[in-house]
Amino acid sequence: MGSAPHVSVLLGEVLAYLQPQGGGVYVDGTLGLGGHAEAILEASAPGGRVIGFEWDQEAAALAAERLARFGDRIRIIPASYAELAGRLEEAGELPVDGLLLDLGVSSLQLDRPERGFSFRHDAPLDMRMSADLSLTGADLVARLGEEELADVFYRFGEERQARRIARFVVEERKKTPITTTRQLAELVARAIPRKYHPRRIHVATRVFQALRIAVNREFDNIVQVLAQAPSVLKKGGVLCVITFHSLEDRIVKRGLMDNPAYELVTRKPVEPSPEEIQRNPRARSARLRVARIVTTLDSGLRD
Repeated sequence: MGSAPHVSVLLGEVLAYLQPQGGGVYVDGTLGLGGHAEAILEASAPGGRVIGFEWDQEAAALAAERLARFGDRIRIIPASYAELAGRLEEAGELPVDGLLLDLGVSSLQLDRPERGFSFRHDAPLDMRMSADLSLTGADLVARLGEEELADVFYRFGEERQARRIARFVVEERKKTPITTTRQLAELVARAIPRKYHPRRIHVATRVFQALRIAVNREFDNIVQVLAQAPSVLKKGGVLCVITFHSLEDRIVKRGLMDNPAYELVTRKPVEPSPEEIQRNPRARSARLRVARIVTTLDSGLRD
C-alpha cells in the first residue's frame, strides 16, 4: 500500500445532506473501504442500516472487516451500482431513504501496483475494478482499431493528441505487445511533442483516465444508476453524487436536470473546504451534487 491512506471526501457535507436517521436504510453505491458507510452507520445509530455495493472483491473484504462491529446493520452486495435496482429488489431492501455514490478511484486501487491503474508503477496494464470484468486495459490497447483508440482517448480523457497517440499505439503494437503501464506511459510521452507536455500533470494522465473509464464502462454505469435511483428511493429520499472530473460531473448534472423525478438540492456543486484539501490533497477535485426524489418511478405504490 502507498503512503497516503484512503480518506473519505466531503464526509461532513454528505452527512449533512443525507441526515441519517435511526431506522433509516441507506445505500452506499460505492462502498470502497467503508469510510462513508461507517460514518452513516454511526450517525444513524442505533437502528439505521447501510447496504453497500462493491464490485472490487479486495475492497469489499476490507470493508466487511472494518464494518463488522455494526453487525447486521451493514449488508454488502458484491456488485456494481449499475445493478442497483435489481439487486435491491432481490434482497428485499426496497425502498431506501438515501443513496450515496462516490465515483472516485479508491486509493486502494491506485496504490496497488498490480492493479495496473497508475503510471507511477510498472505493472500489468489491467485497470479492472472487478476481476469479473473480461477485458483489461492491455486487451483494449491490443484489440481496438486506430479510430476507436483515438475516440476512447478523446471522449473519456479529453486528450487533444488522441489521434497521434492512437497512431503511435498501433505502430508500436506491430513490433511488440503493449502489456504494461510503463510501456504505455513511455509511448504517450514519445507520441506527444515535448512542447505540448502538460506542466501540472503527468503527460499520460488523460490517456490512463480514458482507458480506465473504457475498461470499467464507468460512464454507462453512471447513466444507468441515475436512471434507476428514482425506482429505489422513497419519495423525499436523497441522492448524493461525488465526482472527480468534469466529464463525470457533466453526466451527473445532465442526468439530474433532465429527469423530472429529481429536484435539485444543490444548484452548484459543493466543493471541499481549503482545510479538507490541506488534510487530503486527493479531495481537491471532488464535487458533490445532491438531489431529492419528488416522483418515484412506481409512485402509485410508494407515495
